[in-house]
This record gives sequence, structure tokens and C-alpha cells, in this order.
Amino acid sequence: MPTLRGRLTKLAAAGIAAAVGLLTVTVAAGSASAADNPYERGPDPTRTSVATERGPFANTSVSVPTGYGFNGGRIYYPTDTSQGTFGAIAISPGYTALFSAELAWMGPWLASHGFVVIGIETNSRNDFDTARGTQLLAALDYLTQQSPVRDRVDASRLAVAGHSMGGGGALSAATRRPALKAAVGITPFSPSSNLANDRVPTMVISGQADTVVTPSYALDLYNSLPSTTESVYVEVAGGDHGFMVGRSNPVMIRTMLPFLKIFVDNDARYSQFLCPLMDNSGVVTYRSTCPLINTPTTPPPTSPPPTSPPPTSPPPTTPPPGSATQIVGVQSNRCIDVPNSSRNNGTRVQLYDCHGQTNQAWTYTANKQLQVYGNMCLDAAGTGNGAAVQIYSCHGGANQQWNVNSNGTISGVQSGRCLDVWSTSNGAQVQLYDCHGGTNQRFNLVAR
Repeated sequence: MPTLRGRLTKLAAAGIAAAVGLLTVTVAAGSASAADNPYERGPDPTRTSVATERGPFANTSVSVPTGYGFNGGRIYYPTDTSQGTFGAIAISPGYTALFSAELAWMGPWLASHGFVVIGIETNSRNDFDTARGTQLLAALDYLTQQSPVRDRVDASRLAVAGHSMGGGGALSAATRRPALKAAVGITPFSPSSNLANDRVPTMVISGQADTVVTPSYALDLYNSLPSTTESVYVEVAGGDHGFMVGRSNPVMIRTMLPFLKIFVDNDARYSQFLCPLMDNSGVVTYRSTCPLINTPTTPPPTSPPPTSPPPTSPPPTTPPPGSATQIVGVQSNRCIDVPNSSRNNGTRVQLYDCHGQTNQAWTYTANKQLQVYGNMCLDAAGTGNGAAVQIYSCHGGANQQWNVNSNGTISGVQSGRCLDVWSTSNGAQVQLYDCHGGTNQRFNLVAR
């Protein structure tokens, strides 16, 4: 294996690429969102459609300034507002390289297939994998919380990707934020990460002729993933370290897109292209954990539900257990709402105009659950700041237990963090965040 210094020298050389124009697609978007999966975007895929660099969604882009934890970049997004929010992907370039010169073609490509993409420039062109991972996560936080397109993004469906050192950054980000839906390392160099802790569905793409990040190195990375982590390994015939630099690659397009669709959009329509691999032309080695099942973010606990008796008296603002209420934001005067009356596990809740229907009727139980439809619970998909709040089949875990506090906040028993919204608009998503008592964290429980 080459020395680290030798690798970095080659990484620097491989990062030099011609600038790629930032294209805007003008093709009209189709709509075939299935009723049982609110995240499907676009028409039914075909062998031809997954292999095209230009999908069905018209898209445009906007620049990102520096100062948000990374060195600026560019956001690409579908212009269609009729299909709700989209999943999002943050992408980092390789060692010494610029996203604008190396991977800019990926922005319009993925946006045209129904994703929001943020391509970052790094704080230093000599950043290693861990620093790039930190910047990818900062970019996702900016995208979902402060960017001009934040209302177009579903903050519960996020992914990371990158080339070379940026690919190692994507793997590093995945080990640190298990709520991510997918990670893609393209010829990834990962000197700092231990993938034994990676629980995020992960794709590793290597090049047969790569002498910088050799196929054996990439395959060793892939093999270090836990057997329980959904994964795909693809080795591109004849590919060198920069086979995707400044230009698309057909193998990468028709394998990476289905992987992201399966795990970011929960779209089983794309499984046919990977399980088994439909088109193996240009592929030297292919491995996967097929059938590539997108498991729910919050599985039921292994221990039985708690059996402790109900509290002798509820918190001051809590209605009597068993009565259905609306949860109305003090700041917005809008209700916590299950989009489209979905009953799917993992559907993220939002603010919406109060209308009194069953998808806004929450029952606070003696076991501190907030139930909707009688058998679905308000559920935290994580414990950190920004963790998604969703509905999930009631199982009694601490991530489904809530304190309704006298100051109007609703805090998670597991996390201690409060329900929080960063906008007052219809469709603004609910998250966990450190409790501070601001009006965006205060709610009234109002009888229906």
C-alpha cells in the first residue's frame, strides 16, 4: 500500500479538474407519488430513466456564503412545489479539490431526480476526513435550518456523499450522526474512521484502475461495516481515482441514484435496479446486503413497555388522560399535524392550520404518550438538537414519552429536549431542541 504522504500527493493531483458549468434543467416534472409512501417523488422509474443524467424535475441553484461552519458552496433544488418537501444530500470534494470544479455536475443530476443538494467548499483544501465530515453535517444543519430553501427540505431525510477525502468525510459523518438516511463514499479515503460503528446505509464506489484509493483498500473499508448495516459496494471497470471528476459516469449514475432513492425516499420502486444488479455492464465487482430494506428509524424496544402506575396528578397544563386535544403553537397559532393524514411509521409531523380532523387529535395518556389515531405515538427519532419528531406505532419506549410542562413546553422523557419549530408557516417541521422557553417551543393543548 502507498504511504500516507504518497497518497496525499496523488490525491492532490487527482483533485485538479476542469470547471463544470452549473446547468439548470427545464424538463417538466412528473408526479406519481404513491399513497402509501408520502416520500416517493417522480414517475415510476425505468432502466432508461435511472441511467440518465437529467431526470424529470426542473431545477435551479443558489450560492451559499461562507460563515456557517464550511466555506460556502451551492444549493441545487427542484423548482416543483406541488409534491411537498424533498430529501437532501450534502457533498464534499476530494483532497485539495473544489466542489465547483470536481463534482458540480452532481448537483443538477440529483436535483433533477427529486433531491435538494448542497455542494460544499471546505474550510481548508487540505482538510482530512474528520474535518470534512464535520463540515458536511454543518452544511445539512444550514440547509435545513437557515438556507433560503429550508422549507423545501425534509430534515428527517438527509444523506451525505463525497469523493476521496470527501468520501471519507461522508463516512465519518455517518458514524457521528446515525439519523442520516444514507452515506456514499466515492473512492473514499478514510484514515480516521472506524466503520464498525456505522449504522447508516452506506455505499462504497471504487475504480478498478485507482492507484490512490485502491479497490482492495475500498473493499476493506466496505467489509469493515457491521453486517447489520445495509450496504452496497461497486467497482467501476477501468475507473481511476478521478473517473467522476468533472464528468458523469454511467455506472455511478445508475447505482447511486437507486441507492439514495431506496434509503432517503423509502422508495421500493428502485430496488429492482440493485437487487439483483439489473445492469452489470462496466462493473467489475458488486456486493450488497440485498434486499436492501429501509428499516424504520425507531424500532420497537427489546424490553417490554413500562408498567409503572400513572402519576397521581398530571402536570398543570395537561388535560385529563384519555381526552383528545389539539396541540397549538403559541407563536404560530397552528396545530401539530400529521401530513396527509398518513399512518406510516416515520412520517414527520408539522405545523398546519388547525381544522380539528383526526390527524390533529392527540391524546395524552397516563404513560405520558401523545397518541394519534388511537395506536400511533409522537416519537423522537433521536435525542440530539434537530432530531426529527415523527409518528410511530406505540411501543412504550422513553422516546415516545413526553412531559407536558407548566410553562407550555413539551419535553422528551428520553432526551430532556423540547418540541421546537423554526418557522410559523404551514408545513414547518417539528424537531427536538434544547429547551429555552421561547414562543416557538410553547404549545397549548386545546380540547377539540
